[in-house]
Amino acid sequence: MAAFSRKITVVGALLLGLGLHAARAENAEFYRGKTLTLYVGSTTGGSYDLYARLIARHIGQHIAGTPRVVVVDMDGAGGLRLANYLYNGAPKDGTAIGTLNRGALFEPLLGDAAAAKFDPSRFTWIGSASDEVSTCVVWKRTGITSFRDLLTRPLTVGSTAAGADTNQFPKVLNGVLGTKLKIVSGYAGGSEIGLAMERGEVDGRCGWSWASVLTSGKQWLDNGSIRIVVQLGLRRHPDLKEVPLVMDFAKDEEQRAILKLIFARNALAYPFLAPPNLPSDRNETLRRAFDETMADAAFLAEAKASRLEIAPMTGAEARDLLAEIYRTPKEVVAKARTIVN
Repeated sequence: MAAFSRKITVVGALLLGLGLHAARAENAEFYRGKTLTLYVGSTTGGSYDLYARLIARHIGQHIAGTPRVVVVDMDGAGGLRLANYLYNGAPKDGTAIGTLNRGALFEPLLGDAAAAKFDPSRFTWIGSASDEVSTCVVWKRTGITSFRDLLTRPLTVGSTAAGADTNQFPKVLNGVLGTKLKIVSGYAGGSEIGLAMERGEVDGRCGWSWASVLTSGKQWLDNGSIRIVVQLGLRRHPDLKEVPLVMDFAKDEEQRAILKLIFARNALAYPFLAPPNLPSDRNETLRRAFDETMADAAFLAEAKASRLEIAPMTGAEARDLLAEIYRTPKEVVAKARTIVN
């Protein structure tokens, strides 16, 4: 009986291996000579765009058939335009993937559910390039030196659209902790907010990832033009030991629960996803290619040279985290929704 069982196991493994080999061969034929389009839900030069272009230069080498990978920016509505397109209009054959503002994934929960024409749980999750810590920065001309200054002094901050971090994060700081942030919305992306700070149109930005500060804002950090006054996330970044964490300012459990609901999205820092209902073999191909890219020595060396932090999450992990967030108690969601809207 034991010998028979071992034979069954071996045969099963062989069949599984043959099946995987056949699937990979079939995908190689599918992708050979094709173009894989990687859409970005923000403007050129922002952190989402930088991560997308870095990954695009490497991921094709990890897909059987080595398709050409091109990056197309599709900004608008804080990522909602791209989210709606991926869900409803993009090809569902594995030739279209995207990375979008993670705030868009929370619109059905916290924002304009009518404008969010998608179910986040049904996207084909590929992975996330990093688990990040976001920041709130102020320009030196303000004279603001600490987060506690924001509790008594007004600060004008730039924002893109309603569902974006740059809009929701300052609203939560105002509504939960009592800061006096004035939000100026309508900028196309993070690069435009940076220029607005430099020109004096706004004096700060709340919702700027530390990884992005080190790339697009490093010159201002080095010359003292900007100061980081608080970390926005659930964990401290080892580079920012002297900067307080937003969770430290919660006065009770309700405040802590709301802050957790909002800032948990930072774990999905740079989400990569595809339309729903992808063939399972293409789903597996894209996930495997993403995971292999995240461990690729050449990719990691280029990321380091570009000061892009890589702390990846698999597609399954990203899917499960989003599902957990959507199970937040309704009363907490209702209060958070009131604040951000």
